[in-house]
Amino acid sequence: MSAAAEAVLFAAAEPLTIADLARALACDDQQAAAAVARLRERLKETGSGLDVVEIAGGYQLATRPTFRECVGRMMAREPGRLSRAALETLAIIAYRQPITQPEIEAVRGVGCGSVLRTLIERNLIAETGRRPTVERPILYVTTPSFLHYFALADLSELPPLEEPSEVPSVTDYRDAASAETTAG
Repeated sequence: MSAAAEAVLFAAAEPLTIADLARALACDDQQAAAAVARLRERLKETGSGLDVVEIAGGYQLATRPTFRECVGRMMAREPGRLSRAALETLAIIAYRQPITQPEIEAVRGVGCGSVLRTLIERNLIAETGRRPTVERPILYVTTPSFLHYFALADLSELPPLEEPSEVPSVTDYRDAASAETTAG
């Protein structure tokens, strides 16, 4: 059954849950999970360039990290990279979700409307509702595509945040600039 699981995972465009795999293999969830475990072990034992990885709550065949460079050269295309602003915005959303645009802008210190549109177009974030305040700003969260893009099983795999020590706020900089202007 591990060969059948391999074929199904190979053909799937997105990660498959154990339940999805069980349906495709016409077996129960335990048998599907066992097939994934056997496939993973077989690929490892034979030194295959592939591995079964858990991504966004599902399983997918992927190139082993050792061979990614070779595959990248063969494909000869640049993956869609994210700008620094997009990565910063995405990090803020990932760690503080659900979060609103004004909250993101308060952290970054600059507007982020066009960055949010880009992240939505790339399906890395989604609108999940509105904050129940007078302004009712839109709430943003990351999507399963975000997990897939960064090869995370779930958000708990995000690295822990380091607390910055005595990082001045934007208002501290403004106050210092005002004092220099007034003094000068």
